[in-house]
Amino acid sequence: MFNRPARIERLDIASGRRILAISDIHANIPYFKGVLEKARFSSKDELIIDGDFLEKGQDSLKTLHIVMELCKMGNVHAVCGNCDDWSGVFDVAHDDGADEHLLHYMLWKKSGLLWDMCNFSGIDPFEIESFTAVKHTLYKNFREEFEFLRTIPHAIETEKFIFAHAGMTPGKALDLQSADELDRCDGLLTKDWKFDKWLIVGHWPVVLYGENTVCANPIIDREKKIISIDGGCVLKDDGQLNCLIIPDKNSEDFDFTAYDPFPVKTVLNGQQGSKSSYYIRWGDSTVQVLERGEEFSLCRHVRTGYTMNILTKYLFTDNEFTDCNDCTDYILPLEEGDQVSVVETCSDRYFVKHNGVSGWYLGELI
Repeated sequence: MFNRPARIERLDIASGRRILAISDIHANIPYFKGVLEKARFSSKDELIIDGDFLEKGQDSLKTLHIVMELCKMGNVHAVCGNCDDWSGVFDVAHDDGADEHLLHYMLWKKSGLLWDMCNFSGIDPFEIESFTAVKHTLYKNFREEFEFLRTIPHAIETEKFIFAHAGMTPGKALDLQSADELDRCDGLLTKDWKFDKWLIVGHWPVVLYGENTVCANPIIDREKKIISIDGGCVLKDDGQLNCLIIPDKNSEDFDFTAYDPFPVKTVLNGQQGSKSSYYIRWGDSTVQVLERGEEFSLCRHVRTGYTMNILTKYLFTDNEFTDCNDCTDYILPLEEGDQVSVVETCSDRYFVKHNGVSGWYLGELI
């Protein structure tokens, strides 16, 4: 699977057309439709779907069909992300050891493309004894879908931009990159890498780059020429689906819009922001429960020793030591009249988003 040659597409975009880039839809159709509407997407735009439009959400097969239909328009272009790269593991020619893993994955997630395909084909995933025979049926029933996923590029290159799902290796020609270099590069912005062309990526939720605060807006690093746009759709409870807006193929006057479904309310009482805070995130989320409560529990983050109150429902187990959902004790600086999106309503506070930044609000909302 590793070191597979990458598929590259060169795209010549006419002047005067906006370029819209969206990544990591993760089978969330309402978010996808919502952000397209907010961006006012039309036939006058070029839309780049920058990978990971499948998996993790609940409608992978429907999302795939939507993306396939959009790509027939001529102005919509899909990039293969690691969650879309089924050609690397779905081999009907032989069982290379991946079949048992695919079956285990499907039954564990109870969602995803293969799960949807099985159910659509009248196959009960829980009655499958061997996936090797089943995959031949799926390939027969969904030959066009697999062919689409097998042929979409791992990167799209224009005169000034490269759209790759996760990253690329600097100083190496794009045609020499492997598929895995383009769709499986974690934490690109943490590397001391710079590029000649603008590199637009998703894959790594931008909130994971935060330390004390949580912001889901795209990160534009003009020195490195990297734009990271994964807003945590599906993966984060307070996530959003970002749409990067490039006004013209030669423009660097970047803008964006974002969609989430949270109700918008108005702040009645201004408040000062936290002087200190911490963001417990995926990959480093082990806490010790010091005092478990019905709504909030006092916890100590094991690695840093930082102590904060965490929503009890965010704790994964009832054990003293447990991992937890992403959480923060950051209190947002807000003024009367500010508009906020309400993610959680608690007995004495709200967890809200303001301009893409998540935190707590302790006053009243209307």
